[in-house]
Amino acid sequence: MGSLVAATASYLEARSRGGEWLVRMEDLDPPRCRAEAADEILRALHAYGFVWDGPVLYQSTRNAAYQAALEALSAWTYPCGCSRQEECRCRTGLTAGRPARAIKIRAPEDIGDFVIRRADGLYAYQLAVVVDDAAQGVTDVVRGADLLDSTPRQMLLHRCLGLPIPGYVHVPLVLDASGDKLSKQTMAPALPLDDPAPLLRRALTFLAHPPPPDCSLAELWAWAIPHWDLKRLTYGTRDASGLC
Repeated sequence: MGSLVAATASYLEARSRGGEWLVRMEDLDPPRCRAEAADEILRALHAYGFVWDGPVLYQSTRNAAYQAALEALSAWTYPCGCSRQEECRCRTGLTAGRPARAIKIRAPEDIGDFVIRRADGLYAYQLAVVVDDAAQGVTDVVRGADLLDSTPRQMLLHRCLGLPIPGYVHVPLVLDASGDKLSKQTMAPALPLDDPAPLLRRALTFLAHPPPPDCSLAELWAWAIPHWDLKRLTYGTRDASGLC
């Protein structure tokens, strides 16, 4: 349900402004990505009435582009030999006898240095999305408030690489009874594909756009696109509304 809310908000923002809506598979982590997961996502989007523009981009095919960006950032990066549990002291040089594990970028203190190539050799999400946003001509990003902390990091990478910075919107999170974000980690159920209209209605209502009653799936989209208005979303603290 959380993914449906985020997808609905981004889709409506694009379509209501006459823009394109792109689908990208962020399958950067082969050990964690099931081979069939991408097809399941596309089937769900299709079942719920989403229509995307252009081919689907798979990040697992983009390593050469990420490596080129990593090399272009060399003036701002340094090798890190610390684990996630350790306080990093590698900004001024690796500790003697400790091999490099990851590559980090120097960032302002209010952002903090962060990894752009992981210890396992995989490219970090922060780097990959910046490279792909530029490659796909993305002008606006609409996503959940849980990614708000990633935005200044990605804006920094855009600046360092000389790339245009998209506009960013962060929409409310769907939380469970314990206040946790609905996700695979919290055992949130997958979207049913046999009767999508009630779930899309719930997503629109959650986004402060309750539709007219008794609408079919096609009628819900036909109503929602011209009525979409970001100003109707509730802004506040993360705890209060899920939107920052």
